[in-house]
Amino acid sequence: MRATESPDWTSVHVAVPRKSQRPPGISMAGFAQRLTAPVDIAMVPHPSVTLFVDLSEGDGLVYDAHGRREHGSTVVGLIPGDLRVSGRTAEGSRCLQIRLSPVVAAAVLGASTELVGAVVPMADVWGRDAGRVENRLRAATSWDETFTIAANALGRRLDARPPLDPEVTATWRRMVAGRGQIRVESLANEVGWSRKRLWSRFRSQIGLTPKRAARLVRFDHAAHLLAAGGTAAHVAVASGYVDQPHLHREVKAFTGMTPTATAAAPWLAIDGAAWPTSPERRP
Repeated sequence: MRATESPDWTSVHVAVPRKSQRPPGISMAGFAQRLTAPVDIAMVPHPSVTLFVDLSEGDGLVYDAHGRREHGSTVVGLIPGDLRVSGRTAEGSRCLQIRLSPVVAAAVLGASTELVGAVVPMADVWGRDAGRVENRLRAATSWDETFTIAANALGRRLDARPPLDPEVTATWRRMVAGRGQIRVESLANEVGWSRKRLWSRFRSQIGLTPKRAARLVRFDHAAHLLAAGGTAAHVAVASGYVDQPHLHREVKAFTGMTPTATAAAPWLAIDGAAWPTSPERRP
């Protein structure tokens, strides 16, 4: 990913939901840009499937990935590659960002495995109900109402679809709790499966192998430590990498940037305000 100058976050209002509006495995944040200004931000991979519900007036934002440009509400799968959010937003533009853990995304969207590495219009995944939900979100008169509408819509889809294997769900949660620093063999033993069975079932339901999923979780933790001001040497040790060159290779593989450039990434600069309860931000 290319580095870019940080936008003026002082012109962006960030809203977060109340605790009662935070279903397990689902995080939300609302962004409202008060001033007309150009936006050009490279996305840093995160261990979630992300929904961008564009509530802007006018052209809204443009999502550019793999040479394909999408307008309007968009779903971003795990590890989307070189993705940029750009455009000149209109005054009063608004966007709802929803992060779904992979185990929730598989139930809510029913296609999380096909979304790995992809950026697609929300309607292509959500179905014909997408337009109705988006219209209700646009008509909301407050962020509190917006979060309630979104949580209810996601909850209905969760209730209507069968959950993943409990062993797959437990494995993902264990990965996140361990910040990716756990061996696949240990995970298999914990859930009572063979390594081969866990590998097969996890990949078919999440879209990544357990090893690559753990790498993504570990990278995410390291990226936030870098953004918080940690040195590459310290972050490598704290995140369980063999050495600093190992960290450098992993950061380069996920972002296309060096650890120094990743630390200054605009995408991470506002995480403390937008996602204060995210696992990677907990002590």
